[in-house]
Parts: sequence; structure tokens; C-alpha cells
Amino acid sequence: MSMVKFIPFLHIHPELKTEMVREFERFYDDQKYISGQGLEKFETEYSKFNQINYAIGVGNGHDALLLAMKCLNIGPGDEVIIPALTFIATALAVINAGATPVLADINDNSFCIDPKDIEPKINNKTRAIIPVHLYGNPCDMDSIKSITQKHKLHIIEDNAQAQGSEYKGQKTGSIGVINTTSFYPTKNIGAFGDGGLITTNSKELAEKARTLRNYGKSPDGHYSLKGINSRLDELQARLLSIKLKYLDGWNKERIEIANKYTSELANIGDLQLQNVRADCKNVRHIFPILTKKRNRLRNFLFSKGIETLIHYEKPIHFHGAFLSLGFEKENFPAAEKVCKSELSLPVYPGLKEEDIFHICHQIKNFYLKD
Repeated sequence: MSMVKFIPFLHIHPELKTEMVREFERFYDDQKYISGQGLEKFETEYSKFNQINYAIGVGNGHDALLLAMKCLNIGPGDEVIIPALTFIATALAVINAGATPVLADINDNSFCIDPKDIEPKINNKTRAIIPVHLYGNPCDMDSIKSITQKHKLHIIEDNAQAQGSEYKGQKTGSIGVINTTSFYPTKNIGAFGDGGLITTNSKELAEKARTLRNYGKSPDGHYSLKGINSRLDELQARLLSIKLKYLDGWNKERIEIANKYTSELANIGDLQLQNVRADCKNVRHIFPILTKKRNRLRNFLFSKGIETLIHYEKPIHFHGAFLSLGFEKENFPAAEKVCKSELSLPVYPGLKEEDIFHICHQIKNFYLKD
């Protein structure tokens, strides 16, 4: 059997090549290369997909978070609560907005931010909470909304790994006052380069985001705000419009693959799987397994022709960039446990059933021999 690669777009890009090349030719001939009709079309399509009023394309996922905080006037002297387990961009965006990230531990079943650890971190400097729908799994949004309503805080959803996920029938990325996503190539819908997007139901915040992403230039042509240059590229927007048509089908396939893994790997060795609530939809950006034998299992699978990845090897407070925040090791035991033991199995559209069962078979063999 050939190597089972860990490349999420391995099978979908060849199938889309004809459509993509045709769209590039239209883009080339239109000669409108910045903020053209393609960007406007994609923003409209994505807002409909995400069941929200406004979508604003920006340069990448980090900038989406940064601009969302600027829209809410979050800056120096403010604090924003984020999970201890997330990609580094979540924390960097808070710092680059001038605010201070405050970490909360994750729930050791869902791997998402634990609402029980949020409230003790709130003080008079707290302005917002950024729930990250980690690996595609929706956070406990009812509990988070209850906390934010009680303390008059903003919710900014980080939906970078969860395009199409649902919390009790509502799309993630449509619940907060302003929300963000990323179109990094490996996402469930990925660009052919960098890309990001902001979503909101607020006309005022949408207009402000559009101004801030374009150097602070308002519709009247004046530079009314201190903005940045972070526009979603016109070509990327056009190509993302093509991909968006297929996203629901790709997500369905990811979920079916994850269901096979879940069935096959139940009660195997010391494996722990991510818990998904029955009233939620996890679009399975990543299929994580936890095991104390992570490194040995990874090496064993590679010897059998199976690529795996680790998401993430360190929680936020272990990175040198954040040591100045003063967090001590062991402060966030659930996040630290996941980082020490998580292994990501291949899960992407086009992954063959025979490959899925080969992976599961080899994992079972590992535990039989170990």
C-alpha cells in the first residue's frame, strides 16, 4: 500500500483545476486586481453560507482577529480571555492590538475553552472572550454567552478551524458580536495562499472593518481611521468562491471519515477521542487522538506508510514569545495534557475507505504489540 499522506487538499485540487484555470483567465482579462467584483461576490456568498449579514475579506486569520478587536476599540490596558490551547495567532492578535491575553484552560473532553475557567479570570480590565472552535468542535456557547451577558463582555469567535460547524443548529462564526476565520491552504476551505474574513450582523462594525482593512480609508475617500493594509486578494476571493460551492460536501465527507475512526478506535488501548456534543456539528478540521504513547505510535504508523501531525506541541504559555505574561507551567493541566499526547490522523475529502481501515488496523496492531 502506498503512503497515506497528511495533505488536506491532495485530492480536491486536481478535480478543481479546470474551473480554477478558467477563473484565473477571467481574472486576468478583467484587469481589476484589488477589491474587485470577485471579492464582493465571495463576501456575499460566504455571508449567506455562514447565516450572517456581513462578511469582510481580509489578508489572513491573524489580521481578522486584530481588526475585529480594533472595531471594538480594544487596545492598551484591556484584557482578552483566550484558551491556553490554540494556534499562536489568537494570542498574537491580542498583543498586536495592544491588549493583554489572559489564558483559560480547556475542557479535557471537548478540547475547547472551559467556561468554568473563564469567570475567575474576569476583572475590570476584561473586554472580550475569544472562544476557539478547536479542530472544528464548537465551544459551549450558551455558557460563554451567559458569562458575557453577566459581565457585559464581547464575544469574538475564532472560527478558523470550523467553517460550517454548528452549535445547536446555528453556524459557528455567527454567534459573537464580530467573528473571524482563516483561509490558510490547509483549512476546510483554503485559499491558494493566505486569506481571512470577518463576519458580523452589525452594519456599523462591518463598515468599520472595511475601512480599517484598507488603510483606514472610508467610503467618502478620506482616511478617517488608523487602519492597515489587509484586503483579501481578488484572485484568492474568486478561487474561494469556487471552493465554497463544494464545502458542505467536503465537510460531510470529513464527518463520515471521523465517524469511521470513532467506531473503529473505541476502547482501544489508552486512546482518548475528542468528545462532540449530540446537538453540535463538528466539521472535523482535525481528527485528534490522545495517547501517552504518542511519539512511539507516530513512529510506528510512519513505518507503516501513514503520515500524522501534532496540533500543537506547546500550549500558549510555553512559547518564548509569551513568557513575559508570567504564566507558570502546570497552570493549565488540560491544555498541557493535550499538547503532550495529541496525534492528528489523516482526515480530508478523498481519503479512501481502505486507507481509513488500514490506519485503524495499524493502530490496533500497535497496541497488541506494545
